[in-house]
Amino acid sequence: MKILMLNYEFPPLGGGAGNATYYLLREFSKRKDIEVALVTSSVGAHAKEMFAPHITIYRLDVNKSGNIHYQSLKDLLVYSWKAYWFCRKLIKNEQFDLIHAFFGIPCGFIAMKLSYHALKSSVNQEEGLPYIVSLRGSDVPFYSKRFFWLDTFFFKRLSRKIWKNSNSVIANSKLLKELAQHTSSQQDIDVIHNGIDTQEFKVGTQTHGVFTILSTSRLIKRKGITHLIQAFIDFNKKNKKSRLVLVGDGDLKERLEEEVRRAGIERRVRFVGAISHDKMSEYYTQADVFVLSSLNEGMSNSLLEAMSSGLAIVTTNVGGTKELIENNGFIVRKGKNRDIVESLQRLYRDKTLLDTMKKNSRKKAEQMSWKRAARDYMRIYKSQCIQ
Repeated sequence: MKILMLNYEFPPLGGGAGNATYYLLREFSKRKDIEVALVTSSVGAHAKEMFAPHITIYRLDVNKSGNIHYQSLKDLLVYSWKAYWFCRKLIKNEQFDLIHAFFGIPCGFIAMKLSYHALKSSVNQEEGLPYIVSLRGSDVPFYSKRFFWLDTFFFKRLSRKIWKNSNSVIANSKLLKELAQHTSSQQDIDVIHNGIDTQEFKVGTQTHGVFTILSTSRLIKRKGITHLIQAFIDFNKKNKKSRLVLVGDGDLKERLEEEVRRAGIERRVRFVGAISHDKMSEYYTQADVFVLSSLNEGMSNSLLEAMSSGLAIVTTNVGGTKELIENNGFIVRKGKNRDIVESLQRLYRDKTLLDTMKKNSRKKAEQMSWKRAARDYMRIYKSQCIQ
């Protein structure tokens, strides 16, 4: 079985969807019944890499400039154009059984156009080339208020067409599935949660004696980091033996640093910046609490990593995050700084509660794995591939 995979982000580019693709490929590399060609974006020149003997990565030059963890509209348009034409050549020269697109837009749209072309060409002319779409969050209409009018008059209609013509649509959480079905109520959607590597993300031992709060996300408006900073400023007034560690970069970094300076807590807040994913575990093992302050989210890989590392969780009630909280943390209202402060205070003042939630996080994480996610995808691949 040979799969053509599309995702405009893949480490070091992008965020959660890129990391999810990486872990799936790692699981597929252990199998002998699948070949994969991933077409993604490059930081620099076009490159071909062998991820494993039967897994090839094609990185297309999209003239990337600026933050590698943020894809501009220009980046997406350039990728879409180049990926479509590159994949047409690839399909002409190689026999693929199925296309797997991460993100309905733009990759699902590319997959749909490739499927149409295959139907009209000599390749797979009887059935076309099947494709499946993995919904990640921001690609689902009305996920973000920012694109309300575009979603209403354009993306909603386009998404319906992409999903309807696909062979399978997969969401990474139950809530994302429900949101997608507001756009297309008759659309069948499977749910495959993100997995976690519990061997890579292990429980650490904090010996520094400082209550450490960790956030790992892009420093952009959608991630709600401004609310976390304000909450920590209030929290630190009464709880001096605490610190906040922010891992990630983004266009709000300078503004957030200025807020911290104005509050006079530079020694209590550390801006680490963007780091490679293989170094993330070092920061998880040094923390007590993980805060996800997002205003919109699908299924957070970072939250899963924090759980696997044995951290208590404070998360906003968005996307699939609440599906992961079960006696291992607190769910707070998005944009409500006071909720974050109160949750942190409870964990700071009650060590027994903190320790219990940390242990429960690890137990919950151990029930999830990328091996399970890969197995679920393989089941869908086999059911939808050209027979």
